[in-house]
Formats: sequence, structure tokens, C-alpha cells
Amino acid sequence: MSEPHPLSTTLGLVRVVSLDPEGKASLEYEAKPEQCHSGGVVQGGFITGWIDAAMAHAAIAKNGPGIVPMTLELKVSFFAPTRPGIVIAEAWVERHGKHTSFYEGHLKDTQGRVLAKATSTILLADVSRVMEASKKATGG
Repeated sequence: MSEPHPLSTTLGLVRVVSLDPEGKASLEYEAKPEQCHSGGVVQGGFITGWIDAAMAHAAIAKNGPGIVPMTLELKVSFFAPTRPGIVIAEAWVERHGKHTSFYEGHLKDTQGRVLAKATSTILLADVSRVMEASKKATGG
């Protein structure tokens, strides 16, 4: 089993619950007290990151490891406060295109209550082109 990506560790990924080649993903995160602002509420950037990561996983599940899902647009609506503990980010493809796809996702607590929802427009970029551009940008 491979080591988790450092970004996944930073976000508090507990486990990938499921990846479906139909374009669905479910990931479990631990919301930590140090991710909270006043009143013990998780800061919205973490919530956004969790759902965004689930949508990226769903895109990779559908399109394979040869793509890098790059978020072009992201909209998040917050319905209830997210508190420390286990949360589940789920995502699915809403409309699939050759280069651009539309995904939706939500964050739920362990009781199944939806805490936030998101929609995203994702560019399905070729991984070799992304890696080449990264090397040029960083001089590596």
C-alpha cells in the first residue's frame, strides 16, 4: 500500500471509502479542533477542500490516472456548522465531457446530515502535460 499524498495528510484524510468508475467517490476526514474558528466551527476552507478533493477523486475514478482534475470553478453552500469529528465527503459526476466535466458533492456528518454542498467545473488535464509544465515552472 502506498503512502498517502502529503496534501491528503494535511487535510486529515482518514480513508478513501469508495471509488466508482462511474464517477463517484466517498472519502472520510477527521475534522480537528485546530481547524476551527470561534465557537468550535470548522473553517470553511477545510470544508471546501474536503469536497473539492472528493470531486477530484471521482474524476480520477471515472477518467483514470492519466488525467489531473483541475478545478476551474467551485461554488460551496454551507448549511450547518461542521464540528470536530469524522465527516464524509461524497462526490459524483453530473455531466461528463471530453476535456471539461461538471461534478457535485457534499459533506455529511456521521448521522448523514448534509453540512455543505458544492458544484465544480473541472478541466481534465493530461498528466504528462501538467508534469512538464510543473518542471518548467519550478526549474526542475
